[in-house]
Amino acid sequence: MRVFGIDIIKGSVRSRTRRPVYALCRVEDGEILGVEEVTGFRLQRILAAEEPDILAVDSIQEIAADQRELYTFLQSLPPATKLVQVTGGERTESLPKVAARYNISFNKFDPYAEARTTAQVAALGAGVEVIAFENTTDIVASRHRSPGRGGWSQNRYARKIHGGVMQKAREIEARLKGAGLDYEKKETKAFGGYSRAAFKVMAPREMVPVHSSRGADVQVRVSGRELDRIRFEPRSSRPRYLIVGLDPGTTTGIAAVDLDGNLVLLTSSRQMTMSDIIEELYRAGKPLIIASDVQQMPYSVEKIRRAFNAIPYTPKQSLSVEAKYDLTAPFSYTNDHERDSLSAALDAYRSLQNKFRNIVKRVKPGVDLDEVRARVLRGQPLDTVLTDLQGAPAAEKPAAPPIEPAPERPVEDERVMALDGIVKRLRTYVQELQEDLRERDREAERLRQSVRRARSATEQKVRRDAELATKDAMIESLREQLRDERRRSRRLKKRLERMQTVAKIELSEDYTPLKVLDSLTREGVRALQEGVGIAAGDILYVPRPHGWGRGVVKDLAGTGVRALVVGGEEPPDPHLVQLAREANLPLLPAETVSPEIRGRTGAAKTGAVEEAMGRWEEGQKEFLREQEAERVEYLFKEYRSEREKEVRRGG
Repeated sequence: MRVFGIDIIKGSVRSRTRRPVYALCRVEDGEILGVEEVTGFRLQRILAAEEPDILAVDSIQEIAADQRELYTFLQSLPPATKLVQVTGGERTESLPKVAARYNISFNKFDPYAEARTTAQVAALGAGVEVIAFENTTDIVASRHRSPGRGGWSQNRYARKIHGGVMQKAREIEARLKGAGLDYEKKETKAFGGYSRAAFKVMAPREMVPVHSSRGADVQVRVSGRELDRIRFEPRSSRPRYLIVGLDPGTTTGIAAVDLDGNLVLLTSSRQMTMSDIIEELYRAGKPLIIASDVQQMPYSVEKIRRAFNAIPYTPKQSLSVEAKYDLTAPFSYTNDHERDSLSAALDAYRSLQNKFRNIVKRVKPGVDLDEVRARVLRGQPLDTVLTDLQGAPAAEKPAAPPIEPAPERPVEDERVMALDGIVKRLRTYVQELQEDLRERDREAERLRQSVRRARSATEQKVRRDAELATKDAMIESLREQLRDERRRSRRLKKRLERMQTVAKIELSEDYTPLKVLDSLTREGVRALQEGVGIAAGDILYVPRPHGWGRGVVKDLAGTGVRALVVGGEEPPDPHLVQLAREANLPLLPAETVSPEIRGRTGAAKTGAVEEAMGRWEEGQKEFLREQEAERVEYLFKEYRSEREKEVRRGG
């Protein structure tokens, strides 16, 4: 199997000026052939020429800036080449963590080393395959040149091109039939053959025996049908081994970490049955060890352990609350049940750390450490496991040197006494060291308690600061609402004062109240409606009738106002007067009423208003008589015209 691993040396796919330069490592059958520096264009040419089985990257963002570019890149890969992201799919992890599973170490600041490591772990089966296309392939054979307007030989030229497209379509169809593939065909007929032939093949692109090509007259484009969303498919179906901690009871706590101590699962529920717990663990991985936080494993935990045939673990003595806090300090949890289950899993992992370190020292790079550790914990000898996984005989242990008989020494009483004295002094020294060690342990425990208290105080301060920030934001919001309400109250108070002024004027028999309309427009009417209000029977005053329109006059007439007093030095616009008479809205000149205006309200003498209204009504009666006369005259003319037409038809 040939694997290519790449890593960016410099540049970026998002830059238009500094295009990326990659470190390219070739691995064939587990052997590193070499590492070189290539540009993106040269990488494409190498992939097309050598067609490796896998192109491995630690992040797809190193080859494409967005999803559209990723589709284009995958379309340009050879059909048999798979794109593999070694750091995972939706949930990624760092390349050093992935390499550590195979006991591989490298300099993460060296792009060439990262390219080598990426290729190695991909060759060993790590990562996920990036899938962007359905199991459907589109093949399009079309013209490579346009027939154009042409001349005397135009028909022969077009016939040659269209015949070439038809011939190529027949060749493609024959290949698909020979490969036994299902397909759908759609042709676009043209003079002398086809201008375009499209095939929808029910097979992935690597199974289609047709490749993209370009000729003088015909071009063929082969492309996979894109998925709506990029999909990541794990290359290995083997689930990861887990160390599981369980805390049974009314509320069941479940925690699981992998063999490197990384948290994989942490949950709790009051409604989980035993089958629910087993299903949850199956989804997370393969439990290797089932642990409890008490010395005697509960019966319900034992039943779950038997269901997985897992290794049991219980501490030498039940874990104290302080020990649980120490174990779970780097993690976050929501309740005591999750804390207890997590502390059980972490305690089991901590007890195995020394054994795992010894295994790492003896295992060569390139071997799946999880599988080695799992088999060793199951009781298999390490040499047997390595022989099975590496396919090579285990290293022979060096033969023990022959035991030579010790030379006879004369018994010396003085030497024995001296050695006894040395032993006594050493025992005293050991006791002193043990006492010193116990003192250091007590000091470490005091320091841990101090850290816990400081952490608790810090957490309380953070929570208090967050609550204060929330309260401050709430207070500021309420202050803003209060300011808005005060502004609204002032506006309503002013409006009430103006309405009271109008009401006082209405109580007077000598004066008639007027409401001032700023302009004879819909905006002016809306402002007056919001400020003082407009009711049926009101008399409005507009200082200048500029900007009037038919709609606003009809709106005012519809509200039922009694009259509209129009100011200005010039007489009102005749068209405005005509429209007011049609709408039956009395239009009174200001000089006949002599209004007294104060702000948004005013008043006029009732006698002057009644006299002006009388003149308007007389004019309105005359206007109506003229309209009626015009209507009668129109009907007479219509009748005479119809009569003349009948006479002519009768003659």
